[in-house]
Amino acid sequence: MFDLPTIWAGLLAIVILIYVILDGFDLGIGILYPLLKKGEERNTAMNTVAPVWDGNETWLVLGGGGLLAAFPLAYAIVMPALYVPILAMLFGLIFRGVSFEFRWRDPKHEKIWDAGFFGGSILATFSQGIVLGAFVQGIEVEGRAYSGGWFDWLSPFSLFTGLSLVVGYAFLGALWLIMKTEGDLRERLYRMSLPLMLIVLLLTGIVSLWTPFLSPEIYTRWFTLPTLLYLSPVPIIAALLAWRIYVNLKRRKDYRPFPLALGLFVLSYAGLGISIFPYIVPRAITVAEAAAPDASLGFMLIGAAIFLPLIFLYTGYSYWIFRGKVKSGEGYHS
Repeated sequence: MFDLPTIWAGLLAIVILIYVILDGFDLGIGILYPLLKKGEERNTAMNTVAPVWDGNETWLVLGGGGLLAAFPLAYAIVMPALYVPILAMLFGLIFRGVSFEFRWRDPKHEKIWDAGFFGGSILATFSQGIVLGAFVQGIEVEGRAYSGGWFDWLSPFSLFTGLSLVVGYAFLGALWLIMKTEGDLRERLYRMSLPLMLIVLLLTGIVSLWTPFLSPEIYTRWFTLPTLLYLSPVPIIAALLAWRIYVNLKRRKDYRPFPLALGLFVLSYAGLGISIFPYIVPRAITVAEAAAPDASLGFMLIGAAIFLPLIFLYTGYSYWIFRGKVKSGEGYHS
């Protein structure tokens, strides 16, 4: 009655998208950190995410655990192929989290913790981009096992996606801070946002044009009729969103650019899904081939139906409680 592997693939896709959106802007604050003035500006920026940043990473745990449970074959192939960038990402998140907390508790070594916060944010984001690029370009599989080398993940495309994600998260972070701050800090971020947006659009355009040339199958899907007609709304809507972000930044509408930018990320993510589905390991293993038995997927789906709404509720409640502007000298850590 139900295609359980496809349902689970959709759930995992949603979980990973939520992680990218939520952790993206707080990693972006870490990337922008050296551009903020020492003292109150940096304190205020960190206070905008202090109540929610660790909760945002819940979705990364869900994504990794869900992949192992629902698609063990894909997990067994992807992990050996991407060990290095995945471990680098985890180390970056650890250093960033430790630095975030110890910065307030050990002010004598604030410079060290500031460097850890910035470095961890850059490392985690760049590694995520490399993982994305290496995944899209394809993983060598032979006999249901990874057959490539230790550094197959390292390529011009994966490095470029790493750079693109760093700039993209920085843009999200800037728009989040515009929405959450006031005064000089807000004005500084308005000045940063337009150049960042132009760079993001340029890099996104390059990645979008580069991706179809990684595989004849992806090229056919995007550039031949009739699928070209079906998929044409994706870049058109993206262009409209970019225009609305520009207009609202020029008009100083604090609360509009950030959700519009999230729309750009959602469309980019949708484009990725269009490019690789029905594969869970691109051009090697399909969703159906990698899935656990239906009995296991059905049992886990009951748990997901109970706990995912609860996670949505407490996440939404956290953002609701800490809504509004964060004033200088006030916040979770102050």
